Amino acid sequence: MGQVGDQKLDYAQNRTLMESCNNGVTVHLFEVFKDAEYTYAGIIELAEPPFEEIEPDKNNNKRIVYKFPLKLKTSEYCPNNDTLIQNEEKLEKAILRKNVQEIRELAIEKSNSNKNKHLFRRVSTLTYERSPAIKEYVKELAKGICQLCDNKAPFEVKGKPFLHVHHIEYLSKGGEDTIENAIAVCPNCHAKIHQLELEEDKEKLLRKVQERNL
Repeated sequence: MGQVGDQKLDYAQNRTLMESCNNGVTVHLFEVFKDAEYTYAGIIELAEPPFEEIEPDKNNNKRIVYKFPLKLKTSEYCPNNDTLIQNEEKLEKAILRKNVQEIRELAIEKSNSNKNKHLFRRVSTLTYERSPAIKEYVKELAKGICQLCDNKAPFEVKGKPFLHVHHIEYLSKGGEDTIENAIAVCPNCHAKIHQLELEEDKEKLLRKVQERNL
């Protein structure tokens, strides 16, 4: 398929894949979410005819590439949702290294290719149990004030201040769903905590927990 120059539909693997419905070749799909780590998805087949798109090659020169809409023959494959999120974050970091013009071109190309499509995928996810009682009580302890920025909740819902409940030690990293590990913060600070993960923010929240009267 090549990494430089225009791809050709009637050459090598592209031709084999295009004719896979009739040539007796069984096509297996492996996905890569981490470098040098391959996840087997299963046997696939063409869902629709291949189509052209313009993409940069490894030298960043525009070229014609062919996209093959594929579907699994079985529906058992469910990649882990956390893995997909990590992969998405990796792609976002790569985009941020580009200039505005490059981002604009990529956005327009992707927008055009996504028209008349509803893209989704089935995933498996690990859900951590959270007690509604702990969640509501921690909000009551905050008295409508974000425990990180010390500002009032940005708005109310059904007469109650809108705050998120944050687990100081993440549940995904072994943290417990307890009053001592939960604290109420505004949506903006909640996003900041997860994006920046500043030690000073964590220390402040731990102090606030110690100061609370249960």
